[in-house]
Parts: sequence; structure tokens; C-alpha cells
Amino acid sequence: MTASIAFIIFVFIVLIVLSSSFVTVKQGTIAVVTVFGKYRRILTPGLNFKLPLIENIYSKISIQNRSVELEFQAVTYDQANVYFKAMLLYSVLDQQEETIKNVAFKFVDERNLMQALIRTVEGSIRAFVATKRQSEVLILRRDIVEHVKEQLDQVLETWGYHLQDLQLNDITFDDVIMKSMSQVVASNNLKAAAENEGQALLITKTKAAEAEGNAIKISAEAERQASQLRGQGVALFREEVAKGMSVAAKEMQQANMDTSVILFTMWTESIKHFAENSQGNVIFLDGSAESMQKTMKEMMSLNLLQVDQVKKQK
Repeated sequence: MTASIAFIIFVFIVLIVLSSSFVTVKQGTIAVVTVFGKYRRILTPGLNFKLPLIENIYSKISIQNRSVELEFQAVTYDQANVYFKAMLLYSVLDQQEETIKNVAFKFVDERNLMQALIRTVEGSIRAFVATKRQSEVLILRRDIVEHVKEQLDQVLETWGYHLQDLQLNDITFDDVIMKSMSQVVASNNLKAAAENEGQALLITKTKAAEAEGNAIKISAEAERQASQLRGQGVALFREEVAKGMSVAAKEMQQANMDTSVILFTMWTESIKHFAENSQGNVIFLDGSAESMQKTMKEMMSLNLLQVDQVKKQK
């Protein structure tokens, strides 16, 4: 009976030892093994064997990405308070043994790591913002992130971590500053709108003036051409009249007829035209033979002069 109990106890102890000799490490996790408090080795994901009662699992380190939200205040060069809301994304640098040792033993616990990480990020942003004016901070979001990553990368590597990303989700100022900034934006918008309206009005008036000037030029050119054509028409008409009268006068002279008949005919045609088109106007005509003879000579001289001018122009 005593032997049976001893055997059962022995089997039980063996089972406990065997069960403690195998360790399962989850995916995305690295286990750190120590022997009597001293670092020994690391265990990768899967089923691992360790020496029972000698090797101990000191900690299990996640190599997955981790995030933390930050809220803090900074002061600009011109003494304006800036309030930040940020999201910090970080992870273990790699799965190398030296890196895992730094992650496992650099800090006492996770809380101390987070405190150092958050304060380091806040200090880096505050140092950068302190060199900028409040009007510049809003447009320097990307510059702030790049500055923080440049400053923190080397520090975090000594801790075994890597800064994946820093997102500045919200940047605000005191209410007084926000109100004044809104007024500045509104006034700038009104100024830009007034300038655009002025430019549009100037362009409209300029185009209208150009169109009016072009219209005047076209009208003047058309009038000039019309006047030229009218003048040419009158000159041709007079030339033809002169030719006709000259031919008629020569034929009448050859027939021994008095050329005054031509003037008489023109005189009667004129009276007929006046009678048909007159609207009550009084016109005095000298119908004496001397006057008609004088008019005939003047018209003949004038026609000969116009014929000479037309020939010269041709």
C-alpha cells in the first residue's frame, strides 16, 4: 500500500515536471527566459521546451504595433498656448535577441516605459513649437511630425522600439486666439473677394472699351469706304454727264443747231423734278437766254476740269 502511494506521488511529480518543461508562445509574442534571475535566451512563437525548475519565463513581449493617445499643451514663440491631441503608433524594433533584451530589461515595467515615451514625445514637440509663432503652427503639422521622429528614432532604438507614426489629430488655441484667427481669416476672405470683384469689373470695363473702340474703328472704316465709293460714284457720274453733254454739243454744232437747246432741256427737266419732289419750297430760276448761255459755259468749263482730274487719277 505504501509503495503504491509512493508510485502515484512519483508519477504525479513527473507529470508536473513534464508539463512545466513545455511552453506555448503565441503568435506576435517573444518569451524571455532567465535562469536564476539571469537572462538565458528567447523563445519564438510555437511550442518550446525549457528546463523545468531551472529556466523561468521572465516576460512575454508583444512585437505587434501598439498605440497610445496623447493630450498636452505647448507654448509658441509669441506666448500663445497650443493644445495638442495626438496618437502615437510604435512597435518593437525587430526580433533580434539584443533588441528583445533591451525591451525586456531597460524599464522596470510597462508603465515606466509609457511614461518615458509620452514625456519624450511631448518634450520634443514643445521644443519645436517654442521656436514658432502661433500663426505658423497650423501649417507645420507635417514638420512637427518629422521633427519628432528625427529626434526620437535614436532614443527609441536604444530602448528596442521604433516610432511607426505620430498623428496630430487636433491642434487648438485659447478661445480668444481662435476668435481672432477667425476674424483674420474672414477679413482676408473679404479682402480677396473685393480684389477679385475689382479685377472682374476692370476686365469687364476693359473688354467693353476694347469692343466699343473696335466698333468705332469698324464704323469709321466703313464710313470712309462708303464716302470714297460715293465720291467715286459722283465723279464717274459727272464724268459721264460731261462726256454726254460734250458729245451732244458737238453733234449739235455739226448740225448747225444752237447748243442752248441742251440748257433749255436741262432747265425743263429740273423744273419737272422740282415740281414732282418739292414739298412747298420756293425756288427762283433765271430762265433768260443770257443766263442760260452763261450757265452753259460754266458747266462746260466745270465738266472739262472734272474730266481732266479723273484722267489724272487713273
